[in-house]
Amino acid sequence: MSISGNQKAIMMKEKLNANFARKGIFTGLFSGCTWGLNSVLLGLALALVPVMGGKAAIFAIPLAAACMNDFIAGLWLLFYNGGAGRLQEIKRSLKTFPGLMVVVAALLGGPIANGGYLLGISMAGPAYALTITALYPIVGALLSRIFLKQNIVPRVWVGMLISVIGAIVISYVPPEGGNSETFYIGLLFASLAALGWGAEAVLAVFGMSMIDPKIAINIRELTSGLFLAIFILPFVGGWAVISQVLTLPQAFGAFAIAALAGAVSYLAWYKANSTVGVAKGMALNGTYVMWGVIFSVIFLNSPLTQNLVIGSVLVLIGTTLVAINPKQFFSKGEVA
Repeated sequence: MSISGNQKAIMMKEKLNANFARKGIFTGLFSGCTWGLNSVLLGLALALVPVMGGKAAIFAIPLAAACMNDFIAGLWLLFYNGGAGRLQEIKRSLKTFPGLMVVVAALLGGPIANGGYLLGISMAGPAYALTITALYPIVGALLSRIFLKQNIVPRVWVGMLISVIGAIVISYVPPEGGNSETFYIGLLFASLAALGWGAEAVLAVFGMSMIDPKIAINIRELTSGLFLAIFILPFVGGWAVISQVLTLPQAFGAFAIAALAGAVSYLAWYKANSTVGVAKGMALNGTYVMWGVIFSVIFLNSPLTQNLVIGSVLVLIGTTLVAINPKQFFSKGEVA
């Protein structure tokens, strides 16, 4: 039986759509993998920073690290875009309304979210902070449903929920007795990070409706780094931390490598969000919790615990549900 021209065109379009979605899914997973690597490298870099006394150190070191991570990542991306001849496009984009939305997204995702993330780790500990921030895909999905009118099918909701449960299982550890005075403040900062990242993704996708993701993420990283450097660090003693890091080649090199991983991760995350939608993009990026612990096992000789194995399986099941429609996958081998 012959196939008409219209049928061939429809089949070709469906194949192109499936390939486009598949690339978006792999890009989202890659963003989670590299962000997990960024977290581990950032932890190693922070360990090389000299210990500072006083309560100011609680804020100064994490916020200085967030500033260096974003600003150096912005420089890496500036070299990348400059090499491709896109510097003029960055200037043009900043003069547009979508470009301004990306700037607002940068403030939500950088000073607010990244700062809150590192402050949460510093005050409440990595286990609790990662558990709270792992909720950000749910926040972003809700906001994208409200403001971007993106339809989220029940399968994706179930997948996100399973992934979040897996992230909690991975990062949760039983309390060890009394709470410090900064513990609950740390949880509050971690919650702020989840809200900031969720809101950032929605605003960034709106901005990327007219801006190349490679340009958008460069604007995002430089905006975040500069805002932290100019408006936040002078008030918390953060410049004293940066000045010390600049005199230590090993520490600065560690921050530079971590920032490179962060730049690659954000580049992939923005691309995934614009390709497969905010809900799927964030759920795939949310695997950073699993990747972070796996890299810790590989590079830092952290113990392979039962929680890690169970949680990782749950995260994989959840992200698979988010990315793939099982019925279509087994019947046609296509990605939904």
